[in-house]
Amino acid sequence: YQRPPRPHRHRESSNKEPNITLPPFHGKDNVENYLDWEMKVEQLFSCHGVSEDRKVSLATLSFQGHAMYWWTSLEKERRINHEPPIQYWNELRSALRRRHIPPYYDRELMDKLQRLKQGSSSVEEYRQSMELLMMRAGIREEERTTISRFQSGLHLEIRDKFELLPYKYLNELVQLCSRVEHQPKRKSFRKDSSPSYPKSFKKEDHSSQPSPKEEKEKEKEKYLLKHLPKSLSQVKSSALSVLKEDILLLNVLQRKLWF
Repeated sequence: YQRPPRPHRHRESSNKEPNITLPPFHGKDNVENYLDWEMKVEQLFSCHGVSEDRKVSLATLSFQGHAMYWWTSLEKERRINHEPPIQYWNELRSALRRRHIPPYYDRELMDKLQRLKQGSSSVEEYRQSMELLMMRAGIREEERTTISRFQSGLHLEIRDKFELLPYKYLNELVQLCSRVEHQPKRKSFRKDSSPSYPKSFKKEDHSSQPSPKEEKEKEKEKYLLKHLPKSLSQVKSSALSVLKEDILLLNVLQRKLWF
């Protein structure tokens, strides 16, 4: 007895490509929007294993607004000029790049990458900006070159602190810099954690109020200053008068003792 062969329904269904929906593209004059759309489309093509003969039809179905008008005009123009229709994704991508990416875009990317600094961004935000510009410009370089590029744009206070720390890869350097970046914030938090009082609030300073004893001393000083002689001649005359009185008193005492 020989079992009949199984139907090939499962094999046929496995070979059938799934239906996917691409993100819409409106064809506006924004280089970053187009490049983001192109990257997402290529990711979906790769993830779902879309064959080459379906890529153009799927991509053009996502066109809306100005992009749809441009594609319709391009097809008519190629037919009028007896040119073959666009059948492959590479051809469509090249036509889209000529439409939406200006010829000076690569030069601008390189200038931005050379002038890129951390500025007010965090370490992680600065790293993401650098990697995005490198990806847009299609730069592929050794990791040590990327590390040197990353270091040159960091804040000086961060750069000085990690120079003696061990690191080999860019991820390690970014982690070290992020740790250094957050250290001052923790210190300032400790300082700010101490209780603070509003400026209008003033603690009572009891030491500023004079005691009764101090008040008596001050009154005594005022009295002495008021009754002291105002000039040096007055001081001399008052001293002489005191001496004369003392001499007269001594003479009287001596006379009484003799008699």
